[in-house]
Amino acid sequence: MALLPSWVAGANDPQTDFPLNNLPYGVFSTNGGEPRCGVAIGDMILDAKAAEAAGLTGTQGLCQNGVWNPLMAAGPTAWARFRRSVTDLLARGSPHADALRPMLHRAADAQMHLPLQVAEFTDFYASRQHATNVGTMFRGAENALPPNWLDIPIGYNGRASTVVVSGTPIHRPNGQTRTKDAPRPVFGPSSRLDIELEIGTIIGTPSGMGQPVTIDQARQMIFGHVLLNDWSARDIQAWEYQPLGPFQAKAFATSISPWIVTTAALAPFAVPAPPRDHDLLPYLSEATPGLFDIDLSVALSTGGDPQVISRTNMRHLYYSPAQHLAHHASSGCAMRTGDLLGTGTISGDDPDSLGSLLELTWGGERPLELADGQTRRFLQDHDTVTLAGHAQGDGYRVGFGTCTGRILPAPAFP
Repeated sequence: MALLPSWVAGANDPQTDFPLNNLPYGVFSTNGGEPRCGVAIGDMILDAKAAEAAGLTGTQGLCQNGVWNPLMAAGPTAWARFRRSVTDLLARGSPHADALRPMLHRAADAQMHLPLQVAEFTDFYASRQHATNVGTMFRGAENALPPNWLDIPIGYNGRASTVVVSGTPIHRPNGQTRTKDAPRPVFGPSSRLDIELEIGTIIGTPSGMGQPVTIDQARQMIFGHVLLNDWSARDIQAWEYQPLGPFQAKAFATSISPWIVTTAALAPFAVPAPPRDHDLLPYLSEATPGLFDIDLSVALSTGGDPQVISRTNMRHLYYSPAQHLAHHASSGCAMRTGDLLGTGTISGDDPDSLGSLLELTWGGERPLELADGQTRRFLQDHDTVTLAGHAQGDGYRVGFGTCTGRILPAPAFP
């Protein structure tokens, strides 16, 4: 597929994340006004609330509430109708261009908000390279991958209450830690604060309790994807994770990008999973490629210009979002509109393709040498992390924008 031309000039720039081929969904406000649904197009945002109220989107009452959940819950037919309508409205030669111009706002002047009401958050562990690296550090090379890892998408249920939009400052968490030789734990700010480069999957249509879903049904339930940074306190994690896995080490914050990139926009970039050691059980068998060729990066700023410290790709994942969802519902667990499923850290085979500082510094043993002369084992206060990602097409790209967070000192404990 080539670039789809638009009458919005900035959408035809081959370097924009938001051409007509993309049309991601976010929530924005201007001049302190109310948050409202918007569609990114080039360097502008189309006010979807106003366009729908004018009868131009093929929908009624789905873009009026300042979150995208109503459209998400309406299902794939409504998603397709809305996307087709907005594509026609913004395409070059559209007869509605004059009517729409007052509904366009400069993205640079907008404040972005969470694009959805997050119902639940579940984070998976779907990169074999990441699981192997972390397992080696925590349990030794001989026990790196748990016995179930090659058969089952491993995950944990996190906290929807602390999912925040890109740009929200992140306080360093307090918690219990214990060094290897200490007789007792201590309580205080984490000293091994880390990032996790992930893709988040947004669930549109729900499933009922006691209602498993197939892989094909799971694919139909997925509304779109976001960049996701599952901030992690590795010292708190190391002390608490056995026997029930992460808890406070990851509960304090999860950042997502402000734009939901739809499954329809990513469809041209679908790729199969890497080769498997053996076939998965039938309920996880996926005949259609379920991953996407999305280039991802992590940049770190210690106060000056950001420096890219990692580049990787979603195609390294061992399990796809549809497999995550099908497994999550396989027990009869009810899935809700607005559920957020993280892939887990995405790491590749190369040393510069690792999606966490834990791996990039090998547990802090090999500090990163930065261009400004500083070093980092883990994040320090006032560091800023920026995730970015896009799929590259023929003369265009489908991007997510960025997902940023700046570290603030730990709050004083009461």
